[in-house]
Amino acid sequence: MIKAIFFDVDGTLLSRNGRVSKSTKKAIASAQKNGVLCGVSTGRGPRSLRRIIKDLNLDMFVTYNGQLVYDDHQVIYSHPFEEAVIDEIVKYANNNSRQLLLGSAKQVEGSLTMRIGESSFVRRVIRFVPKKFPIRTVKLGLQKFSPNRRKERYSKLAILNEPIYQCMMFGAEYENEKLKKALPNCDFQRSNPYTVDLVPKGGSKVQGIKQFLAYKGMAFEEAMAFGDHLNDIEMLKVVGIGVAMGNAQEGTKESADFVTDSHQHQGIEKALRHFKVID
Repeated sequence: MIKAIFFDVDGTLLSRNGRVSKSTKKAIASAQKNGVLCGVSTGRGPRSLRRIIKDLNLDMFVTYNGQLVYDDHQVIYSHPFEEAVIDEIVKYANNNSRQLLLGSAKQVEGSLTMRIGESSFVRRVIRFVPKKFPIRTVKLGLQKFSPNRRKERYSKLAILNEPIYQCMMFGAEYENEKLKKALPNCDFQRSNPYTVDLVPKGGSKVQGIKQFLAYKGMAFEEAMAFGDHLNDIEMLKVVGIGVAMGNAQEGTKESADFVTDSHQHQGIEKALRHFKVID
């Protein structure tokens, strides 16, 4: 029996217009009425989530790719970076003129370019950028001509006095191995081909879900998850029922127990009805 459901946000919970559809709102409310806990499992942080799910009465929040888990009453799991690792990341970004964002429980601070990129509008648009987009050229241009480029630009940010749960860096997929070698104390998650989320070693959405389920005395088999991108594959595999959206990447679909319709065509509602979570 399914007792908890975790939804990815972009491309899953949100439609292309950056909003939760009426169908999805109604389906989640029906599941909750049936005693099922519903929440998110996302790379986004708390501040970003407040703006986009204010109309949903969710039960739990697995944020920053599993590094910060909470409900309306308390923080359930907190796994920030060690200070030495943050120093490594900041030093790498400064020395290599990399665009960088740092996320705490209350705010996100860093590159203005990336803060604009984190907006809901840009997140929607970026999914339609063609695969042949010259990302290497754009990256080099940002490194060379950024208006905010200055030495040690990230070293004096006020946010460094707070626990940092995730860093977001401008870096294309072809740089994966280079970044792993340069920052061995981090794990890397992607929700798009152009930026990468850095989390503490061993951190993942699965770890965050595991901590919440343990807190509630539930097993993975009693959980369901919805996702669309490659960083959702692991959680779709470990839960009792993993659902890929119809708009999901092929690798995500192959890893799921069930492929539903897209986020534009009542995919969440249809899957919940299929598995009799709702009537």
